[in-house]
Amino acid sequence: MTEILSERSSRVVSYAKLHRAAERRAQGRFLAEGANAVASALAVERVESLLVAEDEQLRHRELADSAASLGVPVYVINARAASKLAETSTPAGIFAICPLLDVSLEAVLTEAPRLLAVAVEPREPGNAGTLIRCADAMGADAVILLGDAVDPHNGKCVRASAGSVFTVPVVRERSVDDALAAVRGAGIALLATAADGEVDLDHAVDVLSGRVAWLFGNEAHGLSADVQRSADHRVSIPIRGRAESLNVAAAAAICLYESARVHGAAGRV
Repeated sequence: MTEILSERSSRVVSYAKLHRAAERRAQGRFLAEGANAVASALAVERVESLLVAEDEQLRHRELADSAASLGVPVYVINARAASKLAETSTPAGIFAICPLLDVSLEAVLTEAPRLLAVAVEPREPGNAGTLIRCADAMGADAVILLGDAVDPHNGKCVRASAGSVFTVPVVRERSVDDALAAVRGAGIALLATAADGEVDLDHAVDVLSGRVAWLFGNEAHGLSADVQRSADHRVSIPIRGRAESLNVAAAAAICLYESARVHGAAGRV
């Protein structure tokens, strides 16, 4: 009979500590919750161990079998252990323990990226996860989180990314100035979103046809004046209705889509 781990199990206690950023850094791993995240982690073979709630084994049998076929240890846990590991009000019943996903900026730039999504001091994990998901969907080569930024391994960020943290490289750099200088030094144009930008997104084909890095600010303060001045172009999104502005996630989706569209059109010429 398979042993069922309780909330007092040393393994469960150790994994529950991964809700804290300091513990994630100390252990060198993080906790991914939910079927989408677990499936994405298994697809790129980034799972150290899998935990399935006792009463959810049937629903998650395919994922558990996939993990076992990869040689990943699969543990069954009771309902209280699942609640201890969960960060959601209704536990998904499946968890993966994964090594940290940090990628260096140097490694990303070495690959000659065409499209980068750069978030300057993003603080809200849900927004950061949404940006990562959007960047992945639009074919961006990487997401770069600058300054005092949220940890992309944060549970809410991982869930909001719908598994994309495993499929698009995510870079973290403390120095905003150094990182932007490195991106520009690699021959990539910096584009800042600005309501009064001198370039209208509707007429930005020439700018977008090259290698670009979109800069997005955080929800509270947007991009600082210094960061906007450092950009090669300031781009405005035409607003045709009565809304005064767009939030970061919406602006990022529009800008990244337009870049992907232009790159796709250029590739068909």
